[in-house]
Amino acid sequence: MVMQLSEADHAKVSAAISAAEAGSNGEIVAVATPLSDPYHDVALHWALIPLFAVLAWAAWRPSALVWWYDFLFGGWSPDPTLSQLLTLLMFFAALKFTVALLILKWMPLRLALTPAGTKHRRVRRRAVTVFKAAAERRTTGRTGILIYLSLAERRAEIVADEAILAVTDEHTWGEAMTALISEVREGRPAEGIVAAIERVGAVLAEHFPRSADDINEIPDKLVEL
Repeated sequence: MVMQLSEADHAKVSAAISAAEAGSNGEIVAVATPLSDPYHDVALHWALIPLFAVLAWAAWRPSALVWWYDFLFGGWSPDPTLSQLLTLLMFFAALKFTVALLILKWMPLRLALTPAGTKHRRVRRRAVTVFKAAAERRTTGRTGILIYLSLAERRAEIVADEAILAVTDEHTWGEAMTALISEVREGRPAEGIVAAIERVGAVLAEHFPRSADDINEIPDKLVEL
């Protein structure tokens, strides 16, 4: 079951963003989404397994295909032709493929069968896309940063604008990511986002302390996609 975010969660995250931005020129964007990708290709790949299994079964035991033909058609054609047997085989293969696809419409199963590396790449790709639309180069000092949480995959990404990238690296956000994911795994996504915001805010305050003329360039709110 995908975790839900309430109005209270939204208020909590908005307050955390405002507090974190109070000490720096950075602009934090927090985004949560139920799912980063439908993984249709994963379902398709798994559905091919029973299809090929039927073909392998027919190649291994062609007599079984003849038995099934006689069973289904009641001996109307005592000596089925090759065309009739191949048609039956095509029917079995299509049936297995379709049933597998229907079963894999259940997203928890599809996610369980999706390799971790695939989830990581898809979540990262969606996070970068969202960042380009919501935060990249939308601030005067190029100090926008996205905290992106994909709830179904229980994965998160932090994507930063060019000025932040110049003074940080991928290890800078390790503590924020750990805090976020640990809370999400306990079923507290809002608390995780807040914890990540606090740690990101501390990094921004260190490298981009708030100036007197700083203005709020991006609304302080949690965005749900």
